[in-house]
Amino acid sequence: MTKTLVLPDTGERGELYQSLLPQITALTDSENDLIANLANTSAALFSSFDWLWVGFYLVKDDELVLGPFQGPLACTRIGYRKGVCGSAWAQAKTLIVEDVAQFDGHIACSSESRSEIVIPILKAQQCVGVLDIDSRQLADFSIIDAQALEPLCEHLSKFFPN
Repeated sequence: MTKTLVLPDTGERGELYQSLLPQITALTDSENDLIANLANTSAALFSSFDWLWVGFYLVKDDELVLGPFQGPLACTRIGYRKGVCGSAWAQAKTLIVEDVAQFDGHIACSSESRSEIVIPILKAQQCVGVLDIDSRQLADFSIIDAQALEPLCEHLSKFFPN
């Protein structure tokens, strides 16, 4: 069955999130498979915003391993504390990078990436993965994005195994 997102005709990011996030929650609540839910979440976010890349990295042993995503080819494995994703994993907190060229140790999977937000997915106070979003625009992310995406990641955490 095909699902269609219904979004307001607005360029205001907060309004888009208010419409989009309940739809993602409803979509994922009707499915219990982790990969299916991460795939649909990345597709929903990617198709709703003009971002370069939206995807997930999953903690496996001592690395982040590429999970479902939308956008150009991506780095497959990221070490603990490496780049923005590895740093968000290590710190267990959301990182907003206005200019990735200024982030010490940034991993450039795409030369088009200019800014980034990474939200850790926590289960029982342990980071089990991250949501990574890259933009072609400098300073494209703000507290508005963090306040919308952190509860989404909290919701998605329930699909990760214990």
